[in-house]
Order: sequence, then C-alpha cells, then structure tokens
Amino acid sequence: MRIFEPKAVGTMAPATKLVVYGILGLWTLIVLFPLYWVLITSFKLPIHVFDGPNYLPFIDFLPSLHAWRYIFFDLGRDTFRPYGNSLIVAATSTALAVTAGALAAYALSRIEFRPRLLSIGVFLLVMSAAIVAVALSGADWRIAAASGVALFVLAARATRRLPSPQLGNAEILFWMISQRILPPVVTVVPIYVMLQQAGLLDTRTALVLTYTTVNLPIVVWLMYDFFISIPRELEESAAIDGASRFRIFREIVLPLAKPGLVATALLVFILAWNEYLLALFLSTVKAQTIPLLVAAQNATRGPQWWYMSVLITIMILPVIALTILLQRFIAKGLLLGALKG
Repeated sequence: MRIFEPKAVGTMAPATKLVVYGILGLWTLIVLFPLYWVLITSFKLPIHVFDGPNYLPFIDFLPSLHAWRYIFFDLGRDTFRPYGNSLIVAATSTALAVTAGALAAYALSRIEFRPRLLSIGVFLLVMSAAIVAVALSGADWRIAAASGVALFVLAARATRRLPSPQLGNAEILFWMISQRILPPVVTVVPIYVMLQQAGLLDTRTALVLTYTTVNLPIVVWLMYDFFISIPRELEESAAIDGASRFRIFREIVLPLAKPGLVATALLVFILAWNEYLLALFLSTVKAQTIPLLVAAQNATRGPQWWYMSVLITIMILPVIALTILLQRFIAKGLLLGALKG
C-alpha cells in the first residue's frame, strides 16, 4: 500500500500525514473554540446568551454592539483606568523582575557563594525582632528596619570567627524557587500589613513591588539554566582582552541569552497581567486591575457574560500581540530549554 510508504527519506507517508494533520487540526479547534465563544458572546444580547447555545452570528442570532458600548462609553473611565493600571503594573514589574533576576541568575551561574548558616540565622532573628517591635509597640517601620540592619552587621562581624556550616549555590537556588512554590494566599496577609504600614495600599507602586518580588524566583530559576549553558570560554577570552565582568555580561552573555530573556519576560508578563488574588487584597479603586474588573461583572445581578466577554477580549489582545511580535525569540528560548532537559 503506497499510502503507508513515504515518498522520500525524511518525509511522512500520506496516511501518516493525514492522521498527524487531522490530530493537529482537531487540537487547533479545541484550543481556538473558547476564544471564538468569548468573542461571539460579546456580540450577543442577554436573551441570546440564556436562550440555549447559539454558535453562528447572523444565523443563530443577530450580533449587537450593546455590550461594547456599555464597556467603552457607559463605563468609559472605569474601564480604561484598570486597563491602564494592568499595562503599567505588568510592564514595570516584568522589567524589574527580569533585570534583577537575570543579574542574580548570572551571578549564581558564575560565582560560588558560601553564605554561613549562622549569619543567616542571625539575620532572620534580628529581622523577626524588628517586626515584633513594630507590631507590638507601634514603632516606625523605617527606624526598625534600619536598626535591624545595623544590628545584623554588628552581630555578623562578632560571630564571623565562630564555626558554622555553609550553604552553596544549589541551596540558594532551591531556596529562591521554594518561595514561588508557596501558595500566594499564605503570604498575602503579611504583604498587606507591610504595605499598610508603608501607606502604599491601593497604589500601583504596591502592585509593582509585590509582583516583582513574587515573580523574581521564576526569572532566576529559568535564566540560571540559560546562563549555565553558555560556554565560559567566551567570557574567559573577553576577560583576557581586558573586558570587565559587567561588560562581558552586557555585550556577550545577554545577546546569547536573548531568546531565554524574551521567553522568560513574556511568561512573567502573563503572570502579572492575569494575577488576581494579590490585586484583590492590595487594591480597591485607584489601582484596580483588569482581572478585578472582569470579576466585578459577576455581582448581585448574576454573571453578566456579555460584559465579561468584551473585557476578556480586550484583555487578551496585548498577550496575543506580544506573542506574535516575539514569536521567533520564544520558539528559540523554549527549544533551548527543552534541549537542556
């Protein structure tokens, strides 16, 4: 049977090609159908949403722009403000997390750190005492933090000659990623109290700082694998020619790690863009983000699916645009990560 035999080496047989493309086509329909359903729901009247499944515009129902008019003209500012907040918070926190995380990952991949367990214990003890002092006596958190840092420096110098086990880069890396394994709901109350003491609740600054901190471990974890795969001989050759470590990082390492940086940045942007729980606790009106506005459409009148669909449609546009724009870098970055195993 010729349909089961490939015509040339390296090609698929017609029957195999039919099965493969059939599966891919089915999977494409499964992936795209929810997007299609959200899009057509945004053009339905409430009666069409509740009157059974209607799939085809102009055949099953007459499209209407009433939901789009309500979101863009009746709500107006209450739509654009959360949308702008989401763009600013997601973009800024992504830039900060990727910058700091890339530097930290590069340092962990090239420099051997040996922090003493005793010094870490002293740091945790002093900072815990500062937090308790703020909580019980109402002391200014800035004075307490400065005092804690000063006490730690003095205690670290006093105990530096005492014997203590040391940690390595692998332990530091595991500790960093373990912070992301922790469910956000566990940390949201301490974060709320800290930002309340700092007077930053319901501000974009609070969300930027929180998202940057929360997503930093992911950047370090992903970028460490990219940096460790870059041959050190390139950097050693540049160092022999007199290049500083920062210049080596900026002109040699970063261009080679560009696909990984782009893929990581897009992942972090999507995480910040879709984040809901922390935004729910840390913002009310001024810093409200678009996921909160979508959730607000399920209020006392029940879920307003047509308004939700409009918001979700405009919410996914930046992610789709970034994915299309950075597609070639993302493919290289994901492929590099897959090859490293």
